[in-house]
Amino acid sequence: MVELPLRPCGVLIRGCGSATPSRSISNEDLGQRVETSDEWIRSRTGIGARRVVGTNESLIDLSAAASSAALEMAGWPAESLDLILLATSTPDDLFGSAPRLQSRLGASHAAAFDLTAACSGFLFALITAAQYLRSGAMRRILVVGADQLSRWVDWNDRRSCVLFGDAAGAVVLESRDDGQDDLLGFLMRCDGSRGEVLQLPQIKTHAPLVGEATHQCGGFEPIRMNGQEVYKFAVREVPAILEALLDTTNCQAEQLDWLLLHQANQRILDAVAERFSIPKTKVLSNLANYGNTSAATIPLMLDEAVRDGRVQPGHQLASSGFGAGLSWGAALLRWSGPA
Repeated sequence: MVELPLRPCGVLIRGCGSATPSRSISNEDLGQRVETSDEWIRSRTGIGARRVVGTNESLIDLSAAASSAALEMAGWPAESLDLILLATSTPDDLFGSAPRLQSRLGASHAAAFDLTAACSGFLFALITAAQYLRSGAMRRILVVGADQLSRWVDWNDRRSCVLFGDAAGAVVLESRDDGQDDLLGFLMRCDGSRGEVLQLPQIKTHAPLVGEATHQCGGFEPIRMNGQEVYKFAVREVPAILEALLDTTNCQAEQLDWLLLHQANQRILDAVAERFSIPKTKVLSNLANYGNTSAATIPLMLDEAVRDGRVQPGHQLASSGFGAGLSWGAALLRWSGPA
């Protein structure tokens, strides 16, 4: 039986990692498939290329590589993990891929399960993991955001196929009872009444079962998206939830070192930064190289910025994930890094 602490524990972010497929598909490459161009895509999205999982790669491969890199940065053995949360909407196994990741890593003492919240998934998983750590019930948790949207894209729809890519990103968290805390505040929202503007619905076909009874066949349609409505949702709700978060944490926008948003569209990033008068030099963006990788975008961007030296220990980051559901959330984070 775990003896819980008298007061909530803090949460420290100790390591990060990421992985992308080897194959990069440029805007010019897509122009060979659908009627589009580099100028058309860049001017509307800011995307120049995206990575696509190949025949010798899988979501678990990417997740394991990102996780191993995060564990290596922290200096932790996989056996020290208490829990693995895999945020994904595109598992290799519909019953859940986190247990396979646990096995691949050799994290023999960790429980593991999937969390599905599309592009909000990583942030929601991070917040969920923090609750286990704050209670003192667990000490070390791996949070992974990974998606392989290329398998659910209609590659003949030029409006949507240009947007998405595949990737995985991970962070490792630990609880601390000395007053240190890297999760300074968070908010989460959902509005299911608007979910139809971005969805990956099941195929509703039926086949004979026995007598007059039928059964529904499994399967899903390609991604459906109303791009204009998603854009309006993001530029309205993301600034609003970030403003509410800054108010509740008594943080001023000028105190932020970085703005770390879900990498969906450069115009959304620019609009949010303008709303808070945050200079472009403080807005982290890599979607030009990877496109929208759903649950992977935030940890992928964080890992890149940590490893190239932009994000330093003690830096504060305002982060927001938003997308299908419709769901959205925000978190005020501090990067501690390895002990």
